Parts: sequence; structure tokens; C-alpha cells
Amino acid sequence: MTDKRILGIGVISLGWMGRLHARSYRAIAERFPELGVAPRLVAAADPVDQVRQEAVDNLGFERAYADYHDLLADPEVEAVSICAPNFLHHEMALAAVKAGKPFWIEKPMGVSAAQSREIAQAAEKADLVTAVGFNYRHTPAIEYLRSLVRGGELGRITNVRVWFIADYNSSPLGPLTWRASKEKAGAGVVPDLMSHGADLAQYIVGRIASVTAVTDTFITERPIPTKMGIGHSGFEIGDEVGPVENEDYVSMLVRFENGTVGTMESSRVSVGPRAEYVVEVYGTKGSARWNFERLNELEICPVLDGGASHGYTRAMAGPRWGQWQRFQPAIGTSMGFDDMKAIEAAQFIESIITGKQVAPSAADAWCAAEVDEAVVASAADGQWHEVPRVEGRTTFDA
Repeated sequence: MTDKRILGIGVISLGWMGRLHARSYRAIAERFPELGVAPRLVAAADPVDQVRQEAVDNLGFERAYADYHDLLADPEVEAVSICAPNFLHHEMALAAVKAGKPFWIEKPMGVSAAQSREIAQAAEKADLVTAVGFNYRHTPAIEYLRSLVRGGELGRITNVRVWFIADYNSSPLGPLTWRASKEKAGAGVVPDLMSHGADLAQYIVGRIASVTAVTDTFITERPIPTKMGIGHSGFEIGDEVGPVENEDYVSMLVRFENGTVGTMESSRVSVGPRAEYVVEVYGTKGSARWNFERLNELEICPVLDGGASHGYTRAMAGPRWGQWQRFQPAIGTSMGFDDMKAIEAAQFIESIITGKQVAPSAADAWCAAEVDEAVVASAADGQWHEVPRVEGRTTFDA
């Protein structure tokens, strides 16, 4: 048996995403054996007593801390996942940099472009590899779509349509959480959902150079929770309400650096679509479209013949698409959301052991944040805004 390198892992905050990070690390040895790494869940950090106990009893961690600083000071923790609410990301990421620990952080990385820039530049200065939770990149259908675009099979890309429409917050009785606070979340649906759409557009087509946008808040107040939940569920509410401080809808036009144009739209209050995250790419030789609600499929129109069979063909994910073959034995058997996070974990681990930035990076998150900030600025003044170019180890155009 070949000896595997043991890599000590710490996870900060064990909500839904923190637990998913833990499962993703455990999948590495089976799904990516060639990395020669066996992640070891050394420690978790969470302020809730019951969660810390569960981390040790059920989730495979050796120990748990109430204070994340103690986790970062643990000499056996070599790499860190940061899965706390967005408004804590900045201080935690900078603390990880100070401790010299590579980190995998969820998006948005900061509540502003300034915070994201500071994190990315600090990690770059410390020569730390990073990873950011742009998990939709790793869907095999998206990887195949990108190969069609970058390989020229769709011809010159003329225009793109992206929409990330969800209804998880469509009920006016949905609780007033930190996501509705400008102080804790910054903008609303723009960094929450549209940052994923912007990253996917850039990953597939190229850098977004300028934007113009409109935003709105359709549900202006929500009930204040009397019991907190995890993620988007488990909350209880009372009769008291408070104001929603940021937008729940955005529509935008974009110009890409390579001349492509696009339309993008996102909502977290649209009634009906559960997670209709769609990317459509149109070129001079063909087009393709993907919907997260059917994430193992890609619709492709590769010809211009105009004949009786002209139109879209549904293609199913298979061994030639991305990392699909690591998870399923036959075409038609589906992958899921958790599998994309396992791929993300593997890219983070590979980045650590090779010193080469493979996973979506802190610089990529900074780039998405600059798009977000340009969108918010445009919505305020009605003008086109240039998206500043970022520095560092971006991977969307690699």
C-alpha cells in the first residue's frame, strides 16, 4: 500500500456548508486517490456547544473549539475551511493568512470589493494558495460547455444569457436574516446569487469588462426571527417586522473584454423557480444551454443547416465531461450538488500539495466582487460602469 500524506484540516463554522466541506474532504481518498492525500479532520470551530459536541461525536473531527482563533493556532491544522456567515469572512480570512494557513472560503468572500481585495492581496503576499466556493464551475456539463466555447466549436461567441432565479425567499413571511442587512451582507441578491452567474460567465466566455444594471427590492420588510435556523430553513418568526436593506432583484447588461455581449438576471423572490440557474451561450456556428435544475444535461445546437432536424439535442453527462467518471459508472446516472463540492475540495488539496493555484482563487472572488460593485454602482446612477481589473492568481481564464 502506498503511504498517503496526511493533511490536517480545520473547519470554521459547522452549518450546512461547513458540514458539506467536512464530507467533501472525506471523499478525497476515494474519488481522487492519485493525489496521494488523506485529509484528517483535526478540528472544528463553532460557538454553539451542541454543534461542537456533534462535530466530535458524528462528523469525524478529533476536537472542537468555541473560538476560531484557537483552531488557527492549532499546530496540527494545516489548511482551513471558512464557512461562517459572509460578514465574518473578512476577519477570519485575514486571521488565516496571518497564521500562514491556506484557506477554502465560501462566496462572497467579503461584503465589499474592498474587503475582497484586501483578502486576495494578503493571500498573494503570503504566497498562500486559496479556494473559493464557485462550485457550479465544476459541474461536468459546464466543463464541457466551456471546452466547446474555448475550443471554437460554437464559432465566435456573440452573446450570452445568464439568469440565477430562485424562490427561497419569495414568501413575505420569510424571516429577516443577516442576508437582508447592508452591514452584514453588503448588497443582497447581487453577491448572493449573481456572483455565481458572473463567475460562470467569465469562466466560460472571458472577463466581464463593463456593466449597466437596475435593481429593486420587492419585499421591503420581513418578520424578525424568534428562533434562528441553519441556511435558509429552521427559523421561527414572531409578529414584529424589520426593513429589508438591500436588493432582492437585479437585471444587467454586460460587455465582455473579447467583444461578446450579455444579459444577466437574478432574483431570490421569484415565485416558482426553485433553483433555475441557467447559462446560454450563442455563437456563429452553434449554441448551447445549461440549467442547474437538470445539471447533468446540456442542450446543444451544433449546426446551421436549417434542415428538418435543426434544433437542440439533449446530451447527457458522461466520462468525457469534466470529472464525471470519478463519481458515476454509466451515462444517465446523475451527479449532485455535493459531488461538485468534492471536486472543489480536491482542487484545493491539489493546490496545496503542488503550490500551483488550481481551485477558483481569492483573486477570482475579488474579480466577481468588482463585478458586483460595478452592478450596484450602476443601479444607483443608471450609467455604464467599467469593471476594474484585478491582480493575482485568477483561474477563470486559465
